[in-house]
Amino acid sequence: MSTASTAFVTEPLRIVAVSAGLSSPSSTRLLAERLAGAARERLLAEQDRAVEVHVIDLRDLAVDIANHLVTGFPPGALDEAIKEVTEADGLIAVSPVFTASYSGLFKSFFDLIGNTALTGKPVVIAATGGTARHSLVLEHAMRPLFAYLRATVVPTSVYAASEDWGSSGDEYTDGLPSRIRRAGGELAAMIAGGRAVSGAPRALGLDDEVVPFEQQLADLRLD
Repeated sequence: MSTASTAFVTEPLRIVAVSAGLSSPSSTRLLAERLAGAARERLLAEQDRAVEVHVIDLRDLAVDIANHLVTGFPPGALDEAIKEVTEADGLIAVSPVFTASYSGLFKSFFDLIGNTALTGKPVVIAATGGTARHSLVLEHAMRPLFAYLRATVVPTSVYAASEDWGSSGDEYTDGLPSRIRRAGGELAAMIAGGRAVSGAPRALGLDDEVVPFEQQLADLRLD
């Protein structure tokens, strides 16, 4: 009598990148792909699980998003995209800068995500724009959005201005490829085992003082 052995199959890790770019080709999608690639490369180097990457183009879902906001019922493709985002092991969210903030399409999509559906999920935030002057959108708009959604945003956010593409940086600033690798590595570290990442948020303890958001804004200083 022969005996059958059952092999344990490990599910692949899933990285989902959401791109709100409107053009084709899109620098926003390109940044999303490169961040996902950096995270995947680090994960494959440090553990033996397969890693799947999927990029969601919101431009393809724009009509479905508008219909869902009006009717309350998501069409099939949009429902699948929301499911992929909420079930991903790690998320990358990239938006072009419109009027000094993330795009309306980007905001509309994440308005459809339940405010507890991303709790604890590792997220990289990134943005693209024509000038470096809009880079603060990452900290003033995108990071608070994902804090509200209770996600864990990695310390390094990535902004890519037009002049950043093809630039290796200078003695004062890291080039775009370096920032992409760092952010991807931080995401991979959180996905792989929840290891502490310098600067990452931690749970508040009983002895921690909670500073009101208004006071945090008052304490900000821009050089």
